[in-house]
Amino acid sequence: MERSFLWKNLQVIARIGTTLLFDFKTYGHENVPETGGVLLAANHQSYLDPVLVSVHLHRPVSFLAKSDLFENPYFGWLIRSLHAFPVRLGEGDVGAVREIIRRLNEGHVLNMYPEGSRTETGEIAPLEKGIALVIRKSGVPVVPVAIDGSFEAWPKGKKIFHPHPIRVKYGKPMRLEGLKGDEIVRRLEAEMRKLFEELREMRNDRQDAKTPG
Repeated sequence: MERSFLWKNLQVIARIGTTLLFDFKTYGHENVPETGGVLLAANHQSYLDPVLVSVHLHRPVSFLAKSDLFENPYFGWLIRSLHAFPVRLGEGDVGAVREIIRRLNEGHVLNMYPEGSRTETGEIAPLEKGIALVIRKSGVPVVPVAIDGSFEAWPKGKKIFHPHPIRVKYGKPMRLEGLKGDEIVRRLEAEMRKLFEELREMRNDRQDAKTPG
C-alpha cells in the first residue's frame, strides 16, 4: 500500500517537529521490508510512539487505537485516514485480532506494543502472550523495535510532552511463526531488550561526551 497524500504531508510535518523538539533519530529503518505484511513490535513509552515508529518509514503503518478515541467524529475520521482502527482494551477484542491478521495478510505494515500498555518506569515490561497468536496466525516477518527517550519526553500521567532526545532502532526481521507461543515471546522480548540496551549505551556515550574531562 502506498502512502496517501494526507499521510505524506503529515509525515513531513511530523519529521520537522520531531527533529526540532526531540533531536529525533532512527537506526535500521531499512530493515523494514519494502513489500508484504510486516509486524512492528515496539516497546511502549508514551503517546508519541506511533508517530516515532512510522515517521521515517517509506510505507504507511496501521495502528490499534482505543475505541473511545473514535467517538469524536472529526478525530475519528482523521485517525482512520491514518490507518488506525479501534480496539476495546481489556475486553479480549476478538474483532480487533481478526482485523490485525487481515491487514497483515493483505500486505500492510502494522505496529503493535506487546507489553500491552505504556511503561510506568521507562523500562520494558514483560511481553503479553497475545502477540504470539498474531504472529502464528499471520505468518509475517516481525521487526523488533526499541524506543528510548519517549518516556522522559512524555511520561505516563503527564498532560503534555516536553523536549527530550529520542532514538528508535529497528532490528532485523524475525521469522517466528513456526515456534510455540512461549518461545515466540521469549525470542521477541530478548531481541527488543537487546536493541533497547544498545540505545541506552548510545545515550550514555552522548552524556559522557558532554561531561567535562
